[in-house]
Amino acid sequence: MKLEARSITALAAGRPIVDTASLSVASGELVGLIGPNGAGKSTLLKTMLGLRPRSSGEIQLDGHDFLAMPAEARARAVAFLPQDRHVEWGLPARDIVMLGRYPHRARFGAPSPDDRAAVARALDAVDGHSFIDRPVTVLSGGERTRILLARALAVEAPILLADEPIAALDPYHQLHVMEILRDRAHAGAAVLAVIHDLALAARFMDRIVLMHEGGIAAEGRPGEVLTSENLARIYRIRPHADHSWSRM
Repeated sequence: MKLEARSITALAAGRPIVDTASLSVASGELVGLIGPNGAGKSTLLKTMLGLRPRSSGEIQLDGHDFLAMPAEARARAVAFLPQDRHVEWGLPARDIVMLGRYPHRARFGAPSPDDRAAVARALDAVDGHSFIDRPVTVLSGGERTRILLARALAVEAPILLADEPIAALDPYHQLHVMEILRDRAHAGAAVLAVIHDLALAARFMDRIVLMHEGGIAAEGRPGEVLTSENLARIYRIRPHADHSWSRM
């Protein structure tokens, strides 16, 4: 399965935040979307999902107009972890994860054994069983991130879009989440993730798309994109042999 954005332009206050950007993610690959703050990464993800309007361009799923599909079909095909981790309701974390099964459930129907099994698998993946009965509003930022990732995983959609999935996580859980995304992709899903940690992007991603000022500046394998020239031109940083960075 393949989700593709073709020449997408999205405006804010009359100016392009995303400017004729094209990218795709296909089954079996983990793609990293990187770029400086304000490059347009989150806007592009939301536009691909129909959560933000576009002024031009197409979103296609296996060659069909994705945004013309019924909402439930789209929700079953593509799961989303948003950047905003705020949750209004003080529901137990387990119930938040169960919301990921909504596209699969009969309206007003009780969760099925398949739904409960999917939730259990998602909680296993994020190591979230120890706090599933606590209200999500009292969880730490990292715990909430893991529960919301579990909600996205519980959909068991063939495509997963994740906006900064390792934000607010400690180093152990950053690595754990990156392993989850890699394993999900290599098991056959298509996974596209916005990420700011360039070292983790280089380590885990099959392919990297670099955005700059709303457009796609480079695309390819990590070593082809994370070059000294690109880092200097776009990030204004200089790489060192120990994988640290310094400002130019």
